[in-house]
Formats: sequence, C-alpha cells, structure tokens
Amino acid sequence: MTDLPVNASAWLVVGLAAGLAAVVGWVVPQAAWWLLTLGLATGGTALAGALVLPWLRRWNMGQVIRQEGPQAHFQKAGTPTMGGMFFLPVAVLVTLLVLWMQRLPLSADLGAVLVLTLACEAIGAVDDGLILQAQSNRGLAPRAKLALQILVAVGFTLWLWWRGNLPPTIALPWNITLNLGLGFWVLVGFVPVAQSNAVNLTDGLDGLAAGTCAVALAGLGVACAPTYPDVSLFAVALAGACLGFLVYNHHPAQVFMGDTGSLALGGALAGIGIVTQNLWLLLLLSLLFVWETLTVMAQVWYFKATKGPDGVGKRLFKMTPYHHHLELSGWSETQIVACFWGMEALLWGSWLWGQR
Repeated sequence: MTDLPVNASAWLVVGLAAGLAAVVGWVVPQAAWWLLTLGLATGGTALAGALVLPWLRRWNMGQVIRQEGPQAHFQKAGTPTMGGMFFLPVAVLVTLLVLWMQRLPLSADLGAVLVLTLACEAIGAVDDGLILQAQSNRGLAPRAKLALQILVAVGFTLWLWWRGNLPPTIALPWNITLNLGLGFWVLVGFVPVAQSNAVNLTDGLDGLAAGTCAVALAGLGVACAPTYPDVSLFAVALAGACLGFLVYNHHPAQVFMGDTGSLALGGALAGIGIVTQNLWLLLLLSLLFVWETLTVMAQVWYFKATKGPDGVGKRLFKMTPYHHHLELSGWSETQIVACFWGMEALLWGSWLWGQR
C-alpha cells in the first residue's frame, strides 16, 4: 500500500479532535464544562510539550529501539521518550482546576482513579529510566514489573472493597445485570494489570495508542457524565491531553509516550471503567487493545507448539503485536493508525447507537 503524505497524519489529528469535541458537545448535557476541560487539556499539553521537548533532547532521553522490531523503526532511535511525564500532569491539573471552578469536591472515586493512574505512571517511569540508563531494551525485569502492577491493582481493589459502595455486578446490554459475587473483586484486581499491559503493547506506532486512548477515554467520560461528573471530567481531560500529545506524537513522531504514558493510560481506563460501573463499555472500547494482546499470546503459543528439533517454530503473523504484521505487509504507519482510530470510533459509535 502506498504511503499517505506526511501532513495527512496532522490532518487526522485535527479530524479526531473535532470529532471528539462534536460528540462530547452533542451527547453530554450542559456540555460547556466538558468542552472547556477538553480544550484546556489539549492546549495545555501542546504548550507543555513545547516547553519540555527541548529539555528531553538536551538530556539525551532518546528512545532505544528493540532489535526484534521492524527494521524501518531503527530510524526512530534517539527520538525523545517518556512523554507521559508532561501530558499526564496536565490532565490532572486541568481536572482539579475545573472542579475548583465549579466548586465541586474531589470525590473518593476520583481520588482512587488518580492514585491508580499515577502509580502506573511511576512503574512506567522506572522502566523507561532503567532502559535509558542501560541504553538497551532491558528495563524492569518482567516479573518485577508484573509484581508491581499486581501490587498496585490489589491496593486499588482493597480500597474499593473497604469502602463498600461498589456493587459486585456488571451491567450488560438489554438491562441484564450479572452478579459475580467474590469473583467481581478478582476481576477488579485483574483489569488494571491487563488494561495497562494491553495499552502498552498497542503503543508501537506513531500516534496509535494516544489516538485510540483519546477515543476510549472520551467514550467513558461521556457515559459517566450524569452520575460521576468529576470522574467524567478527568476522563475528558485525559482525552484532551492525548490530543495535545498527538501534536508531537503524530507521524513522524517528535516524542514517544514510553511506558510512562502507556501504563498510566491503561490504568486510567481501567480505574474509570471500574469505579463508574462501566466495565461492559470498557470491554467494548478495549477490543482493539485485547486483539493486540491476543495476537502476541497466539504468536508465542504457536511458535512453541510448532518448535522443531532445531528450536525454531512457525509463526501465525509476520510480527506481533498485530500492527507490526500490517506494517510488514506493506501498510504505512499513517494508514494503520487511521484504520485503528476509525475502528475505535466505530466501537464507541455502536455504544452511542445502542443508547438511543
């Protein structure tokens, strides 16, 4: 497939921002505060990026490209990373500012989501920092990284269980309610770990994770606006921060979010979906992330299952996650990203259609 002009990716960002603003303004009652939040977070992140990017370059915080990745990605080596360190704080500050302007308190639910998000960001920052220090792809040991994620998820789960105001149920379509009992709390502990790692796997092309997460966050924010306005404002602020980040992260990217950003975005999606009792919607909006994860798992399993005496197995895909398979099949980065963003928008649109 032939590549699109470089400026096509910039226009995709403009279209995404206009689309999210239009839907938020159309669906959310009295949407002025949400549109203000979206605009402040987008503009604030764009400004923060202009200030922070020279600092990232000055301190040689350049991305280390893994040897097993597509050969075309080696030209990205040295691009500043850890972009999550400037767009996440903007989202938090904008949320607190808008809450203060409305004289709304910071609820325990939002506090729990913020702690989960920032804890995931901290894990990602340690991982990114170790990679930069070693100048290799070996950051935190996989088991240590997973153990920290589980520890954070268990703490989040115990806090919600101790508060006792979250029913152990999942609201499904057609007014079906699924009561999981104790299994619900196991699910609550599993979702943040799975979601953060799934977003992390999706963060492999310029703008891919930031754009899909912007749509997913806006979708959750719109859904919980009537019942959890403060959590909704944070979701929309984080969507806006992703849009502002895309000013520098669209192809060809000037900065990557790193694990600092991707783990935090996954944690935020999980936390928002859990505390607002929108786990079904979270699953729907996460189908792309789930697919990316499943392709990796299937590739590893099939390789091991077909391994011969020479120690070499067969592959289901040219490379995983799936976006790399498309890349090696001749798709350009911009085409893949546009396709993924479009599919994510369709998933959100299907939910909006079902609410009519």
